[in-house]
Amino acid sequence: MGVLITGATGLLGTRIVELCLQKDVRVKYLTTSKEKIVSKKNYKGYYWNPETNEIDTDCFKDVKVIIHLAGGTVSKRWTPSNKKEILDSRVISTRVLHRGIRSLPNHNVLQIISASGINIYPDSLTKYYNESETETDDSFLGDVVKAWEAEVDTFFGLNIKVAKVRIGLVLSNDGGAFPEFKKPTELGLGAVFGKGEQWQSWIHIDDVVRVFMYLLKYCGEGTFNAVAPNPVTQSELIKSIAKTMDKPMFLPNIPRVVMKLVLGEMHDLLFSSQRVSSKKIEEEGFVFKYPNLQPALLELLS
Repeated sequence: MGVLITGATGLLGTRIVELCLQKDVRVKYLTTSKEKIVSKKNYKGYYWNPETNEIDTDCFKDVKVIIHLAGGTVSKRWTPSNKKEILDSRVISTRVLHRGIRSLPNHNVLQIISASGINIYPDSLTKYYNESETETDDSFLGDVVKAWEAEVDTFFGLNIKVAKVRIGLVLSNDGGAFPEFKKPTELGLGAVFGKGEQWQSWIHIDDVVRVFMYLLKYCGEGTFNAVAPNPVTQSELIKSIAKTMDKPMFLPNIPRVVMKLVLGEMHDLLFSSQRVSSKKIEEEGFVFKYPNLQPALLELLS
């Protein structure tokens, strides 16, 4: 089987590439840097530039599945230019993939598995969301995910199966938000944001990568939440990190107004609450390696 991966050098992409190569799956990847194009056994790069609508359509040859992970980081101050990059890097890159395939009358692509986010669900302390939820969040990230998923849905018109993976808070030592939670705790300066009641629907990096591989193996289609079965409040998360690291928690909770002054609109990342269900992917037969927080933290922090 041939797989084309966007965002192959990112947090998830790197791990997915490793697993594909271990299983002798041929990997092609797209990069905006011609210097990063390499060609070796079962691993070959191709150039694209979504900003200028460029793509080397040879990347689609003998490819059955596209794993679409490309998207600029949301963990930087949300200035107007950065917000544009966050949106465009997802929507325009998806559009360029679609146009590239559409230009090939005899392509072999059967499935696209695209990253997405649980930020599409409304901020709530009481609701428990599954994939059938129709109400969406009116925040910036909520709007980004809506636009992103709408663009991915255009692949239906090419008779390609579409799987959208709504990813929660990824716990990984190699990137994402977890190292930022961990740093102050290591110094004995861990603190909860606000009242700490906001839900954190988390997932261990190993499990989110396995979700993508599972959907690849079984040609899954539809929308799936990539979150562990047991979400926790932010207070539970921060205190569990401190306990696992054997560090004190003595600082008072940090008020929302303080973080808004420090981070601007981006402070929403720390205070947004989405309690999200993993039941659908489990009913498809997927078994989580880390369903509970404490074993996941022990693996990461040991």
